[in-house]
Amino acid sequence: MAFNQQAHRDLLKELEPYKARLIAVTKKKPATEIAEAYAAGQKDFGENYVQELDEKRAQIREKIRWHFIGHLQTNKVKTIVPYVSLIQTIDSFKLLKEVNKESAKAGIITDCLVQVHIAKEESKFGFSEEEVEALMLFPELSEMENIRIRGLMGMASLTDEKSQVKKEFLGLHTLFTNCRLMSMDPDAFDTLSMGMSSDYKIALDCGSNMIRIGSLLFGERR
Repeated sequence: MAFNQQAHRDLLKELEPYKARLIAVTKKKPATEIAEAYAAGQKDFGENYVQELDEKRAQIREKIRWHFIGHLQTNKVKTIVPYVSLIQTIDSFKLLKEVNKESAKAGIITDCLVQVHIAKEESKFGFSEEEVEALMLFPELSEMENIRIRGLMGMASLTDEKSQVKKEFLGLHTLFTNCRLMSMDPDAFDTLSMGMSSDYKIALDCGSNMIRIGSLLFGERR
């Protein structure tokens, strides 16, 4: 299945009342489909792997806003920092320090989201709620002049129990609201990224203003 333009139009219309942004997830999808989506007006794209992102960026010259949405190793940070629009998966203080360091070398400020572990699955990454609140008050954070924490990101449990998914998303929204009050720059702390193809409707109703959609736009990964 190639890029589904009708699904894209429908999603954008659905997002309007929520004032939410659509991130097109293109993991394992060819550059030709990304170019097609870009031509249809999609500007934000999410990738899970540094090498794949780097290869696609080299192939596509359009001014795409790249989002990194996979687990990021510290030794890969320097590769993507010069051009990535938003790193959505800051899951440790060590990683945050590395992003700040490499951003300083590049002379830029990198926007980041703190990833929160809200799901039942132990395999998912992220801070606990308590760790996130502690991070927001950590004195060393104020010394990091080359990163800007824009908000939170989370993935709900992979389950058919909608009540469980809703509970997790509502909890993350509450945490987002609390962290915004603790932020050194509340106006910049404006992004809550939660919701994928299977659960984005619930996420939007729970306060998400950024969803990450792959299969609805490009079909299941082969």
